[in-house]
Amino acid sequence: MPRVIDTDERNRRVTEAAWRVLVRDGIPALSVRKVAAEAGLPPSSLRYTFPTQASLRIRAYEMVVERLAERVAAIAPGADWARAVLLELLPMDESRRLEMEITVVLGTAAMADGALRATHRTAHQAVRDLCERVVRAVGVAPAAVRGETERLHAMVDGLALHMIRQGEDEGTDWAVKVVDTHLADLKRVPPPSALG
Repeated sequence: MPRVIDTDERNRRVTEAAWRVLVRDGIPALSVRKVAAEAGLPPSSLRYTFPTQASLRIRAYEMVVERLAERVAAIAPGADWARAVLLELLPMDESRRLEMEITVVLGTAAMADGALRATHRTAHQAVRDLCERVVRAVGVAPAAVRGETERLHAMVDGLALHMIRQGEDEGTDWAVKVVDTHLADLKRVPPPSALG
């Protein structure tokens, strides 16, 4: 009886293997052969789904965005929703740290890689959209939403970068305090009449 192959599971396994290769060895080492070896699969099994390095890079980036969307969708609505969303955008654990490292590596590569650029824009927009949802959820006045969204997006990106650059044993409590302080500030954004 032929073995049934779960294509989604195999593609997830391959993508996670690509993440490990990217973080450990860098973009130049990302090849179908190397990723297949990392995933414990024969290279021929990847050639149809991921025929090129570019297709591997794109899929690796897309999966970061998909995982973020799944985690955010699982957050229950309520008073702590905005805070929970912001914490999902940060490398608070090993899994999210790996995702952020992939985002940095592939986001940097997208500057010179036209094939990856659209995927990078999609990822960037997904984070920006979440920041806007947070800003609206905490009740920022409509006239201030755009500016506060940009400020929050910059804060989250910078905070995430600091977190992956610090030692893995340095903890994340300080980052949670930054998020909490920023959320408190957002809740005090003046009403439209005071914005001029």
